[in-house]
Amino acid sequence: MQEKSSRKRWIILAATAGVLVIGGAVGVAVASGAFDGGSSAAQPGPTASASESAAPAVPVEFTAEPADAAVEVNPVTVPTLTVQHGTIDSVSLAPANGGTDVTGELAAAKTDWKASEPLKFDTEYTFEFTLADANGKKTTSSQTFHTVTAPNEANAFMGPGDKAVVGVGHPIEISFSEPVTNKTAVEEAITVTSSSGQAGAFYWISDNKVRYRPETFWEPNSTVTVDMQLFGVDFGNSMIGNFNETRTFQVHNSRVAVVDNNTKTMQVFIDGQLDRTFPVTLGDAEWPSPSGYQVVMSQHQTLPFRAESIGLKPGDPAYYEPFDASWASRLTNSGVFVHQALPGALGALGVINVSHGCVGMSGEGAKYFYDTFEPGDVVQVLNTGVGPTTVWDGYGDWNIPWEEYSSQPKG
Repeated sequence: MQEKSSRKRWIILAATAGVLVIGGAVGVAVASGAFDGGSSAAQPGPTASASESAAPAVPVEFTAEPADAAVEVNPVTVPTLTVQHGTIDSVSLAPANGGTDVTGELAAAKTDWKASEPLKFDTEYTFEFTLADANGKKTTSSQTFHTVTAPNEANAFMGPGDKAVVGVGHPIEISFSEPVTNKTAVEEAITVTSSSGQAGAFYWISDNKVRYRPETFWEPNSTVTVDMQLFGVDFGNSMIGNFNETRTFQVHNSRVAVVDNNTKTMQVFIDGQLDRTFPVTLGDAEWPSPSGYQVVMSQHQTLPFRAESIGLKPGDPAYYEPFDASWASRLTNSGVFVHQALPGALGALGVINVSHGCVGMSGEGAKYFYDTFEPGDVVQVLNTGVGPTTVWDGYGDWNIPWEEYSSQPKG
């Protein structure tokens, strides 16, 4: 937060003849004294009786926050007014361009006031107040400040969506509109709870994206709640979070498909019990399928497949003509799907690998998978001879050992 002017103090000496200002700005004080209207010598006069003169008043002092002319004030800041040697008669804190006053609480002694609701982003406020000294003499003062402007306002977006129903392998993913350098502060502002009591950990994919998962898959048929209290949180680089939100999603029963390259089969387990077995074809030697855990990201009844999307062009040995894949379930960002194999590849099912990394199935098998599995359900691929799906390529979070996942440096 920057301030265009430093805090100073007004001291005003009041008498029946006039006012003498002997100070600077931001504080106000009223005191008894003598002022002769400009005469250089004191003039004799009748002695005033006790009933004719006001009692001496101790100077009234105040501190108002945010300071006068402050800019980029965090909206989570609580404006306050504190008075010494006097009382608060009235307070008004409102948008300078019009709008409802900010509500506040005045202490019983009338010496302290504080706002009781948050400020708005990108708003200039006028803070006006009237104070009274011991004799009831009232003085009004006004100052302004401006809250965080739009260029320093930050947002975030979370998946799964609110009230979504997902599989046991779906991590929580939060994407930020601005880079986060104060990662610990952001993590502390987000609370994740599950009805199963599972604890979890955050893992930063980049400065703009963080994931969260428990040590093992979410407990089937559990409820997960994510409470994001990011309003006023400094993401770093003066970027300030602009919202609070609580989201809840449901985890359905366990659905896991185990794909084994040695047998060229997919075994589907529902709640731990084998339900169906299908022959498959995987990626060939040039385009091997990644191993390890993969998670269904999205599903499409039909989806255009283009060789150009994986870096191939006409004339390349591995190039294929454009086609629309049926019953396609995405497993990675780089283009690995479970889908119905093309007619020319049906003879390879259960025998050899001919795909560009995808899990090819019969029409019956691919539709069964499409109808049975949903985002967050798990596919485990075995014995392909290559490494697992990374955390950057789809939801490869489950391929990172828990000790590493839960202790990632926050630098």
